[in-house]
Amino acid sequence: MISLLIGSKGTGKTKKIIKLANEEIAKSKGNIVFVDDDKRHMYDLKHSLRFISMDEYPIRTADEFFGFLCGIISNDYDINKIYIDGLLKVMKIDLKDIPKLISKLEHMSNKYEIDFFMTISCTKNQLHEDLYKYLA
Repeated sequence: MISLLIGSKGTGKTKKIIKLANEEIAKSKGNIVFVDDDKRHMYDLKHSLRFISMDEYPIRTADEFFGFLCGIISNDYDINKIYIDGLLKVMKIDLKDIPKLISKLEHMSNKYEIDFFMTISCTKNQLHEDLYKYLA
C-alpha cells in the first residue's frame, strides 16, 4: 500500500507521520523504518523504529533513492512499513517525477508486502492526477 500525506509547508504533515509511525510500532508484527532528510525529529520517534537520516548519504536522484530503499529492504526481510517524511527533500526530485517513483514503490510494496507512507509539500492541484488514489 502507498499512502501520501500532502499539504503546504507548515500544515502538520510531519507531526501526523510521526504520530502514525509511533502508533504503528505497538501493533506492528514487523520492523518499521522512518526516513527523514535530517535528524531534527529523531527523538520524537520511538526507539524501536529504525531511523535513517538521508543527510548522511550521498543520495541525490530518484533512482539512487529507490536503490537505497531496495538495499534497506534486502537487508531486513521483516520490514513491513516505511515512512518517508519530505519526499521532495530526501532527494533531488520534482513533482513531475514522482509518479514514476511511486510506480516503482508500488511494485515493491506488492512484492514484499511493505506499506509506504510519505509526506509531500504540495497542494492537490500541484500533484499529478494519477497519484490522487494514494492520498491519505
